[in-house]
Amino acid sequence: MGLLHLLINDPFTFILLVIPLLYSIIIHELAHGWVAYRMGDPTAKSLGRLSLNPLKHLDPVGTLMLFIFGFGWAKPVPVNFNYLHNKRMGLIFVSSAGIIANMFLAFVAFFLYRLLSPPPSSVLMTFLYYLAQINIILAAFNLIPIPPLDGSKILMGFAPARFQYFLSRLEPYGFFMIIGLLYLGALDPLIAFFRRIILALISILLG
Repeated sequence: MGLLHLLINDPFTFILLVIPLLYSIIIHELAHGWVAYRMGDPTAKSLGRLSLNPLKHLDPVGTLMLFIFGFGWAKPVPVNFNYLHNKRMGLIFVSSAGIIANMFLAFVAFFLYRLLSPPPSSVLMTFLYYLAQINIILAAFNLIPIPPLDGSKILMGFAPARFQYFLSRLEPYGFFMIIGLLYLGALDPLIAFFRRIILALISILLG
C-alpha cells in the first residue's frame, strides 16, 4: 500500500488519509454488529459497539499491521449466534457484512473518482485511490477461508456440521497460520484472486 512511504514523503496527505482509512476497518466491524442486531442479537449494541467511536473498535496491533502491510483488523464485534432466528443464515449474513461494507466503500471511491475526475496529482485523487485500494484489500483478505477470518465463517455457514467442527478447532491457531502464510507469500495468489473478483463486481456495478 505504500502508506509508510507516504508518511515519510507527504505527511500532509497521510494525515488527510488516516481517519478515513481507520474508519474502513471500524465500519467493517460495525457492519458485523449491525447485521447481527437486525437479526436478533443485542450483544454488540449492549456493549456500545454499534458506534463510530474509534476507541470502541481499534486494536493497536491490527491498526499497525494496516499501515505496514496494507491489511489489518479491529477488535472483533462480539456476536451471540444463539440469539439469531436462523443460525446458519445468520452466520453467513453476519460474516459477510464486513466484507460487503468494505466493497461498498471501494465502490463509493471509484464512483466519486469517475464523477469528479480529480487531477492525477491532487490530494483528492490520492485520497480516493488509497480509500479504494485499502478497502479492496480488506475485503479480499477477509475472504480467505482460514479462521478467524470472515471467509471461514461464511464457509461454515454452507458446510456440514463435521466440517464446521474442523474449522472451529483450527481457530485458536488461525492467527499464527495466517501470519506464517503471509510471511511465506503463500496467500498472495489467493488475495490477488479475490481482488480480481471484487474489482470485476465493482466494474459491473459502475457500468
